[in-house]
Order: sequence, then structure tokens, then C-alpha cells
Amino acid sequence: MKKLNRLAITGAVIGSFCAGEVMAATEWNVSLWGKRRAFTENVEKLAELVEQKTNGEFKLKISYGGLSKSKENLDGISFGAFEMAQFCSFYHKDKNPTITVTELPFVKNLSLSRIAEIYQKVHEHPIVVKDLARWNATLLMPTPLPQYNLVSKTDAIKSLDDFKGMRVRGPGGIMGVLGKLGAVKTGVPFSEVRQSMDSGVIDAATFAPHAHLATKTYKVGKWASTNLNLGSANCPVVVNTEALNALKPAHKEALLGSVNEAIAAYVDNYDNNTTGKYWKAVEDEGLTKITFTPEQTAELNKLAASVREDWVKKNASKFDSKTLFEFTQSLVNE
Repeated sequence: MKKLNRLAITGAVIGSFCAGEVMAATEWNVSLWGKRRAFTENVEKLAELVEQKTNGEFKLKISYGGLSKSKENLDGISFGAFEMAQFCSFYHKDKNPTITVTELPFVKNLSLSRIAEIYQKVHEHPIVVKDLARWNATLLMPTPLPQYNLVSKTDAIKSLDDFKGMRVRGPGGIMGVLGKLGAVKTGVPFSEVRQSMDSGVIDAATFAPHAHLATKTYKVGKWASTNLNLGSANCPVVVNTEALNALKPAHKEALLGSVNEAIAAYVDNYDNNTTGKYWKAVEDEGLTKITFTPEQTAELNKLAASVREDWVKKNASKFDSKTLFEFTQSLVNE
């Protein structure tokens, strides 16, 4: 009887160690949307690195659309529905007005790696940190995107006047400029862009190369711009602040210490694969390439300056928009 009791106790102790090991493992839910693509490779690489560095004790469980709608990811982060998510600031600019500063048309050609550096510094600015804190959120990692370009199903434009009445799906900075030319900002879900172009709900869409590839806009378009250069979107990766602070020190170090490596892998993949693949698709489908003339570019730049001024004035009552704008502009001009 005593022997049986000793065996039972030994078994219980061993079982408690096993249970302790299970409890020690940490798994975070990550809310993305669509499917795995160049746009999400920073998160995929981050998950790989974190699991490697913690020997599987900390895992990022990535879900493509299973946890939340893309436009509700920030809300989900705020009340802890999941620990990490990606979102685009122009989806709900009133919820995160500060980071829309990076979407302004600064009219400067920058490398992806430089864009990543600028976004990281802007994300760390006290004004931005305070803004995102309202959502119990900490900006973890940028998703740098190259300059957006248009694909349209209209007849090829010959002058900037041809933008009048054109229904375009695009982010705030770009649409601020095109809107001054008479284009109409038209919102449709990312997953419905090609269908919306095909049916005539929208006439054009502005995207970075990966998104044109994902939505296959070039399959229904007639022309594509080559040098719009009016900016792109800011679609950061964000984490629930309470969840971040609750991590074991080693797990937190593995997460934060993997960000730069994940971004570098993302940039390398985008630069060496995605951009070239997109332009090949445009050529294979026979789209006309529209390159704006120096005179047209000068006019676009003039309108871009007024869009930047409008942004500062519009947000002045919400936060110190002038300070944040000047900080961002100084980074762009370095």
C-alpha cells in the first residue's frame, strides 16, 4: 500500500512538472487579413525568430482574417481580443490621427529601408505614443511600403484634368492630392478591389506593388502610372500594451530584439522579388505605362504642399501637429 502511495505521489509530482512546462509556454494571437504575401512577411519572419530564440516557449499564432476584420484590428487590440495585429492608419484615421503624418505626400523617392527607419522614429515620438496609448496599444514594427502607383480601367489619361470625376481607392495623402484634381475618394474593401474595378464601382486603385499583385488589378486595368510619387500607406504592427508588459523578460527581449531583423528580411524580399514581379505582370497584360512629365510632376508637388498644410491645420486642435509634422519632414529630408 505504501509502495502504491509513493508511486502515486511520484506520478503527481512528474505530472505537476509537465503541467508547469505547459503553463510556461506563451502563445500570442496575431490578427492579419487576406493571405500570406509580401506585405505580411515582416510578421511571418518575426514569428519565426521569436520561436527560435525562445526554443518554442513563445509563439506567435498568425491568423489571416479569423480573429477580426481588418478595420477592427485596433479595436481588438484595445480590449485584448488578441495580442498583436496589423492595421492601416487610413482605415480609420480619426482613431490614429498622429501616424497619418507618414502618409502625407512628401514627394521624395526613398528606399524601403529608409522608410522603415523613418516610420520607427515617428512611432517612438511622444505625441504618437500618447495617441496610441488611448487604445492600450504599442507600435511594435512598421510595414514599409514603396511609393503607391495607380492602375486604372479608364482610357489612358493625357493630362491631369483627366482625373476629374475618377473614382479612386487610395490612402489619405495621395487622395488629398488627386482630390484637388477632382478625383473622388471611393472606399471598398481590399478583398473586393478587383471586382469593384471590373463592375465599375471604382475606376482606379492606388497600391504598392504587392497589393496590385494580390488584388490582380492589372487583369482589369488599361494603364498604370510609373512615377506618381505621392507617398504610400502606414500599416504598422501593433501589440496590446498590457500583454507586452506581462511578458517574461526573456520573451520580451526575444520579441523586441527580433524587430530589426524581421524588417531587414521583409525589405530584402520586397526589393528583390515583389517590385519586379509586379512590373512584369503589367507588361505581360499589355497595360499602357503612364509617366508624368516634369511639368505635371511640378503641379502634383504644388498640390502636395497644400495637402501637408491642410493636415497640420486640421489636426492642430487634437495634438501638436506642427511639431510632429516638422519632425517627420526633417527625417524625410535627412
